[in-house]
Amino acid sequence: MSSENSPSRRSPLATPPAETPGHGLLAGRQAVVTAAAGTGIGFSTARRILLEGGDVLISDWHERRLGEARAKLAEEFPERTVAQLTCNVQETAEVDALIAGAVGELGRIDVLVNNAGLGGQTPVAQMTDEEWDRVVDITLTGTFRATRAALRYFGSVEHGGVIVNNASVLGWRAQRGQAHYAAAKAGVMALTRCAAVEAADVGVRINAVAPSIAKHPFLAKVTSDDLLDELAAKEAYGRAAEVWEVAATIAMLASDYTTYLTGEVVSISSQRA
Repeated sequence: MSSENSPSRRSPLATPPAETPGHGLLAGRQAVVTAAAGTGIGFSTARRILLEGGDVLISDWHERRLGEARAKLAEEFPERTVAQLTCNVQETAEVDALIAGAVGELGRIDVLVNNAGLGGQTPVAQMTDEEWDRVVDITLTGTFRATRAALRYFGSVEHGGVIVNNASVLGWRAQRGQAHYAAAKAGVMALTRCAAVEAADVGVRINAVAPSIAKHPFLAKVTSDDLLDELAAKEAYGRAAEVWEVAATIAMLASDYTTYLTGEVVSISSQRA
């Protein structure tokens, strides 16, 4: 085996780079990010939007954590607007109220980031209907509810907008114990493609990101260290993505750097297969 292909060879990219500074990609934009409390991709995406010059409304079902997240963002970016609204994406009325409430708080919506999702670790033979339904309802149907509400809003105003959905490489890959999550994320990909065709009628672009493994404390709570190490080792860099790397890609898709891109799923992974 050559040294280039040896699994023991350490990539120069194995060390995460310093976070890229903001470049004003979203200056003047008003954005909504779901499931943005805590330490994961949603919070990092909200922070990136602010770093790129936008304003943001964050939502989550957990009111206390949502308030803590808003306070942290507002402290770091005192010159920007940081609003919050609680929302359970399993409830249509709450999702509709989120979009209406965001317009009230921000004045308008230019960007929606559908980040809400729920995983699990159960083999198909042991999986209950309740487990399957909950994961699919939050991850796929929740994305549908928010997309529907946002498209109704965009259809009623003169300006267009952007929707970015958080999918997963598990929409392509197979992994034990993840049938419900993988099926839901594959559904998010299909929803992205189909909705994008219709959204073009009202000047809206819809794309998705598909991270492989992104490193954050919540993931470490629900996934064993051994599995995380195994998954990270399979990546070409030999490491997981930093959450800011995922958030930066979402910001790019929400910006004018991707005006002719719609219905696409961008894999945030150092290898896809």
